[in-house]
Amino acid sequence: MKLINRTVIILSVVSLFADIASEMIYPVVPVYLKEIGFSVLLIGILEGVAEFTAGISKGYFGKLSDERGLRLPFIKGGYFLSAISKPMMAMLTYPLWIFFARTIDRFGKGLRTAARDAMLSQQSTKETKARVFGFHRGMDTVGAAIGPVIALLFLYFFPKNYSTLFYLAFIPGIIAVLLVFLLKEKKVPVTTLGKGNFFSFFKYWKIATPEYKRLVTGLLLFALFNSSDVFLLLLTKQVTGSDTTTIAAYIFYNLVYAAASYPSGSLADRFGIKNVFIAGLVLFAIVYGGFAFHPSTPVIFIFFFIYGLYAAATEGISKAWITNIAHDANTATAVGFYTSCQSICSLLASIIAGLIWSRLGSAYTFGITAIVALVVLIYFLLNFRKY
Repeated sequence: MKLINRTVIILSVVSLFADIASEMIYPVVPVYLKEIGFSVLLIGILEGVAEFTAGISKGYFGKLSDERGLRLPFIKGGYFLSAISKPMMAMLTYPLWIFFARTIDRFGKGLRTAARDAMLSQQSTKETKARVFGFHRGMDTVGAAIGPVIALLFLYFFPKNYSTLFYLAFIPGIIAVLLVFLLKEKKVPVTTLGKGNFFSFFKYWKIATPEYKRLVTGLLLFALFNSSDVFLLLLTKQVTGSDTTTIAAYIFYNLVYAAASYPSGSLADRFGIKNVFIAGLVLFAIVYGGFAFHPSTPVIFIFFFIYGLYAAATEGISKAWITNIAHDANTATAVGFYTSCQSICSLLASIIAGLIWSRLGSAYTFGITAIVALVVLIYFLLNFRKY
């Protein structure tokens, strides 16, 4: 098996275009929402609800993918829903409509993610999995860097013209959908869990290995305090006073993330997933601890550099870790179970972060998160000595 084969490349390019679409609007969403009357707390609730919708549906559709032994129908439908959600954001500015549009976007993510990760897992071995997921995350994140660049250039020439930007984001989104049709698949073994209702994927916990349970417990503890990146962008905007600088910092972060993803995967395959993941937690704690002290603009860029290294050392690698210890017939269910629980935690994390920021200030929001990251780091050191 080739390390990076045709299926991995196509899935990665699809993610690249989908992320161009998403990231054209993501860094301006908090600014746009504040302009149309959203408070910081309401932004936190919106992001939490959106991510919760994505996550809770990942579990259901992951299990459904395993039940049918198919991945592509879920991948195609998921990217399509995310594409059409972009122009929806510009059609109306009513809070309920914005919630609906943002939720459709995240629902599309929930529909496709577990099936896509299971397909990536099928294209690799345990010895190469971190590199395959790292390559995919790298390409995905290249899109996450290109998208804000387009947004930055557009807003430079057409300041505050957010609605048109949302319509433009539909173009790369639909390109991603069309590229999925280049993929083919063979039916895989069906799940051992049998059929069930929307929440039946939770049954996977009963048959999961002890190692999977320990891993997911640690990851979810971290997720419970790891709020949306929107809060990092909000503080950057407060410190710099500039939309352009805020978007530039986010672009810089994604460039670092993209460049470091595949090397991080290579390091994980060679020296162990746990070691690279723990290094990522250290970097995360440094960034959030630093943001608690309202750093200057140059220091913010240093922290976004470190944050890119953290993301490269954890995001794709955690998926590789999960799929390595999941049952082959339940790979999408295992990923979906984790990401569903993760999004429940993310909902709480974003709401908690918004509340703490509103009541006590941003320093407490970032400081508490940094402390929890160090607690999680200790948990992984104690529970995964040999991995």
